[in-house]
Order: sequence, then structure tokens, then C-alpha cells
Amino acid sequence: MRFLACTGSLNLTGMVFWTEQMKLLQIVEALEAKVLTGDDLLEKDIDTCGASDLMSDILAGLSEGSILLTGLTTVQVIRTAMVAGVGAVIFVRGKTPPQEVIDLAREQALPLISSPYSMFVSCGRLHACNLTGLDGRR
Repeated sequence: MRFLACTGSLNLTGMVFWTEQMKLLQIVEALEAKVLTGDDLLEKDIDTCGASDLMSDILAGLSEGSILLTGLTTVQVIRTAMVAGVGAVIFVRGKTPPQEVIDLAREQALPLISSPYSMFVSCGRLHACNLTGLDGRR
């Protein structure tokens, strides 16, 4: 059996608790993911998570301090993420974008990550680490 790489803190009662904010490195570990670009940005704080393949949903809901999980690997994903102020893009199902997408993200200092898990499982793993959805609810 494998355990998630969620890290927490001990409170005075000895119970482990997690804050709603995670470092990007913790997210990479929880998703057993590969960093495609942005190795130097893994200490970035992430507050919320959103998942969609519809870029209009991203523009309507994501904000700074959030991550985007998607199965799309086009330049439009990077452009949309930049407009929305997304902190990182995570491609699901082990997808790797074309080099032009990676190059654009590197130019914009936008971390790109590839998770071997489906969108559903990736979201579930992050939820298990106490990362909240866009509305802040759990």
C-alpha cells in the first residue's frame, strides 16, 4: 500500500493537521508527477485547485494562487493560465505538451507538471491533502 506524500504539522494534541495552502513541491510529490519546467518555482504557495478542459471555465473561476489540472496540451492553455494568473498547470494522464508549449511556459515563468493520474484521481489526491476547490469548500 502506498501513502500520499501529504505533509502536515503536529498540533498540541498530537494530531496531524494540514493547512489549506500547499507548496508546489508538495503537490508534485502527492501526484507522483514530473516537473516539465519551473524547477526553481516549486516553493510557490498554492491555495486552491481547479480542473477543466474548457478554457472558458478557467477564465471564470481560477485566480492567482491556484493550479489548473487539464488534459489539454495546447498553447491556448498557457495563454489562458497567464490571463487568469494561475500559479501552475498540471497535465493529467501523463500527457506532455509540445515543445512550443513548454517554451512559452518557461518564458512566462509558469511551472508545468505532468501527473500520471487521471483528472479524477489527481483531484482526489489533492483533496486528500486538504487542498480546496475554487470555492474554498471541502
